[in-house]
Amino acid sequence: MNKWGLLASLYVAQFLPIAFFGQTLPIFLRQQGISLELIGLTSLLSLPWTFKVLWSPLIDRYGWTKWGHYKFWIVLMQSLMGIAIIVCAFLDLETNFILLLAGMLIAITFAATQDIATDALAIEILKPSERGLGNSIQGAGGYLGSILGGGVILILLDTWGWTKSLLVMALVVFLLIFPVLFHRENLSIPKTDYKINFSTLGGFFKQSGMMGWIIILLVYMMGVTITSTMSRPLLVDLGMSMTEIGVMNGIVSFSGGFVGSILGGFLLKPLGRKRGLIVFGILMAIAIAFWILPTLGFTSLPLLYIVSCSLHFTYSMSCVPMFAISMDNSRPGNSGFDYTLQVTIIFIGSLLAGSYSGFIAESLGYAGAFAIASAISLLGVLLVITLFNNK
Repeated sequence: MNKWGLLASLYVAQFLPIAFFGQTLPIFLRQQGISLELIGLTSLLSLPWTFKVLWSPLIDRYGWTKWGHYKFWIVLMQSLMGIAIIVCAFLDLETNFILLLAGMLIAITFAATQDIATDALAIEILKPSERGLGNSIQGAGGYLGSILGGGVILILLDTWGWTKSLLVMALVVFLLIFPVLFHRENLSIPKTDYKINFSTLGGFFKQSGMMGWIIILLVYMMGVTITSTMSRPLLVDLGMSMTEIGVMNGIVSFSGGFVGSILGGFLLKPLGRKRGLIVFGILMAIAIAFWILPTLGFTSLPLLYIVSCSLHFTYSMSCVPMFAISMDNSRPGNSGFDYTLQVTIIFIGSLLAGSYSGFIAESLGYAGAFAIASAISLLGVLLVITLFNNK
């Protein structure tokens, strides 16, 4: 299998359970009458993605290299991810809810560790000129996984129930291991140990323009996180069923994200990395502002489809230059750590924004939350204009 197909399959596998847990849990909680504050706090399930940088040096340093250094980690973590999903399938939502949350957290931890190895593998097999298209494939694969996990399986949940739906998801995760089994990894990169990776952390931050880039990473995606977190309970409050939300938010809108990822990859070369962040960021801020319309009573199904699809379309385009730049900033031999560190900074910003999103919506209403989210996205664009040194 060529590297494009390989990368696509790996990102589908990791985003499948993440999208399922991220999409299903807020909807389920809202249907049970849970407050927006608690729904906002469920974003804490993303903690493994925030802290995976702490064990990323281990992925760079240790592995069964004769079989394939990063290949070993990918196969191991993806297998454990599938097993964790099977365990969750047999836990009752009502009587074992806390245990189920723990199972979800474990599954997401395995997915996050698989992501470390996958990103490092992508950095090493992609030439700098291929990274725009590579991140386009990454985004498209992620959205395809989200379509399956947040849309198709969400619909199955409404008809087949919890256990059968999760068993189907686990089966898909196991099947997606086969592409990487046939990949022959042939990497000659310097391997450093765990201590050296952390002792040279200062070297990463001392790269030209790095401190400004860190601020951009922290702020740029905050607005879209607030919008994504609060849009799901809004749809429940509008009276939409789980199946309707699954079709609109999990299939149609994620399909828009899939298209946006591909388009963003093709537009990145003529636009360049900095201009891409600016143009796509402005479009993302506009798409976020569109979510104010349903709060004002404009709730026709076609409009909701357009609003939801626009958010994912522009967000996925914005991810392409952001992650391409993150690859550019990753040093040989420390690629897993450096790239994961930058993604972790994004997740820290998203974690803060998502955790407070429910409190903002409770105090200012959905419209106020979306207005603030759009303003934060424009702030991110302003930071790109003033702080980013184009390479």
